[in-house]
Amino acid sequence: MKLRTSWVAGVSAVVLSCGVAFGMQDATPTPTNPVTITLPAGKLAEYVGTYHVNTEPDVLISIYVEGGKLYLEGERSPRVELQASAPDHLFWAANPAGIDFVRDSSGKVTGGTVNSGGRRGGALMGQGIARVSDTATKLNHFREYTRQEVMIPVRDGAKLHAIILRPEGSEKGEKLPFLMERTPYGVDGSTSARVNAGKPELAASGYIFVYEDIRGRYKSEGQFVMNRAIVAHTAKNDVDETTDTRDTITWLLKNVPNNSGKVGVFGVSYPGFLAMSAGIDAHPAVKAVSPQAPMTDVWMGDDFFHNGAFRETYGFDYTQQLEGQKTDVPVNSKEDTFDYFLKNVDFADAAKTAGMGDLPTAKMFLTQPSYTKFWQDMAVQKRLTKVEVPTLEVGGWWDQEDMWGTQAEYAALEPHDSKHEVFMVLGPWNHGGWGGTTRHLGVLDFGAATGDQYRKTIEAPFFEKYLKGKSGFELQNTASFRTGANTWERYAAWPPKVGFTPAKLYLTENKGLSFKAPAGAYDTVAGAYIADPADPVPYRNRPIQPTYGDGSKWRTWLVEDQRFVSGRKDLANFTTPVLDHDVTVTGDVVADLFAATTGTDADWVVKLIDVYPDDVPMPMAGYQLMIVDEIFRGRYVKSFETPSAVKPGEVVEYKYSLHGADHTFLKGHKIMVEVQSSWFPLYDRNPQTFVPNIMSAPAKTYKPATQTIYGSAKYPSHLEFLMPEQK
Repeated sequence: MKLRTSWVAGVSAVVLSCGVAFGMQDATPTPTNPVTITLPAGKLAEYVGTYHVNTEPDVLISIYVEGGKLYLEGERSPRVELQASAPDHLFWAANPAGIDFVRDSSGKVTGGTVNSGGRRGGALMGQGIARVSDTATKLNHFREYTRQEVMIPVRDGAKLHAIILRPEGSEKGEKLPFLMERTPYGVDGSTSARVNAGKPELAASGYIFVYEDIRGRYKSEGQFVMNRAIVAHTAKNDVDETTDTRDTITWLLKNVPNNSGKVGVFGVSYPGFLAMSAGIDAHPAVKAVSPQAPMTDVWMGDDFFHNGAFRETYGFDYTQQLEGQKTDVPVNSKEDTFDYFLKNVDFADAAKTAGMGDLPTAKMFLTQPSYTKFWQDMAVQKRLTKVEVPTLEVGGWWDQEDMWGTQAEYAALEPHDSKHEVFMVLGPWNHGGWGGTTRHLGVLDFGAATGDQYRKTIEAPFFEKYLKGKSGFELQNTASFRTGANTWERYAAWPPKVGFTPAKLYLTENKGLSFKAPAGAYDTVAGAYIADPADPVPYRNRPIQPTYGDGSKWRTWLVEDQRFVSGRKDLANFTTPVLDHDVTVTGDVVADLFAATTGTDADWVVKLIDVYPDDVPMPMAGYQLMIVDEIFRGRYVKSFETPSAVKPGEVVEYKYSLHGADHTFLKGHKIMVEVQSSWFPLYDRNPQTFVPNIMSAPAKTYKPATQTIYGSAKYPSHLEFLMPEQK
């Protein structure tokens, strides 16, 4: 969530999934530990073995006897001693949570269930585990890190708060490089346990980890500015995130003993934006950066706008969270946000009701909704005119926050990559999902813990190569996880240039889809519907909680079954017959829509959907899975800087990217394209009457309109992408 609970500040199910639940503490007061009993050595041996979590078979647990005591550990969980309160009822010391073991008819321990011990549990509480080996496998490679808290002075006199973690005893041994994350989300939770659980591969290798509160956040001094733009640095005290990064690195090199003089910078989301900033006007010591789901251009396609359409709930919640306080307590409410924003008509009313209209970014939403110089100056991709340091971009196909940034930064850097130092990984993840040990996203099962695969074979070797000179990093350019087929693919470029051919999928009359271009009359209608702002199409199942509120399903909404809206009359579905062979869609998926409205403004949402057969096992029977999707606000079809009214009844071409995909629609499935004109309340409602500023549109301007999509030889509405060449 801009990864609010970043892997450092909160090792949790949000980021790390199930892999770190064992042995971690939460904020719940600890109940009284159970009375312990002593089990004989022979009895302890009955529990020894390797177990996996039934719902997450890649999460392994090892139980073994050492020094007459029983211990449990995981790859991302610290070793804890197990004690018994009764036969087959074991808990870990200093935490009453534990495992209720079960036996088969012969009396052999075969598995068990994780219990909470009376406290709120982590991701694994209530989960079953199964014994997969009678031998205990060494899983944990944690090393102890010492912790130092510092205030680092920067050029204008402000001091930035940082935590330094280094392997115990390394002050006099091998000179180690730095790995740094800068964040607005607080670094006080940075500990040895957290770094080992969060980045086990890198922590085991050994780095000097540095976590820094950026200017004006938590314990750092100075003024916080959201996505602070890079400035010209004409005056001595001109500051931005590039200068704060350079000044921090200069201080670290001088004041942290026994460092190697090399620095790597990484981060997810807002920290991803900061990681890319470290690669612009880079300090000479920076040898590698990894911007992961980076905020890049918050107007064009990241957090706050997409092609001019305002992400209302996200802008509302996130701005209050970051600018309304120096910490970042999430906005919470029991009210369905759908009702809240419908009741408040426009964003100006919603902001006034919440008392947030004076927050700096909220002011810009209200007064500069177009792509003004303010938003353009923030955009990172325009600064990427050369490759200064090796760069590993990482993103997820179903990133609910910053899918755009990963692909946009890669696209900006790749043409300048003469030394082959720009790399990208695109996987089956939501925002930051590659940090977890899981093969799942919502109900989807990818058959392997893809985040573990990425970190072990790409991320860790990337930093090992550029910071320690080690071999093992073999990525040529792009690694892509092909969903549907569930296989990793490697490409020499993205979109791939070899082995693929351009293809078009046309929207045809009678709401069909065809790879054959239409030949009908110029005014042939493929589909039409009436869009009524008084009854907008919800973007996810209701009730819709605040973005990061209690019980929110925000993190997985992009993989929700679209059947909850696909039967509505105020949208148009276009579908192929049942496929008689696999169809793979790769590369940048572009919507080229020819459409007309009876209004003077309109939003166009296009979704590419994989429709599963009805006879596959539940929960996937009949499932409608979005593969790519995007919105375009009609007033910006001529210019993002200068909006203009749409002429009623005129056929207009709306051509825009739905972003990258690498997906196989399997034989027996169907391909669907869904077009609609609202996606509420993630995006504010378009009045469908042109007004100077939708943020303050009067209620009387919200009017129904008939939306018509054409599918003729003259107006061939279609999607463009790449398909594998036929062999």
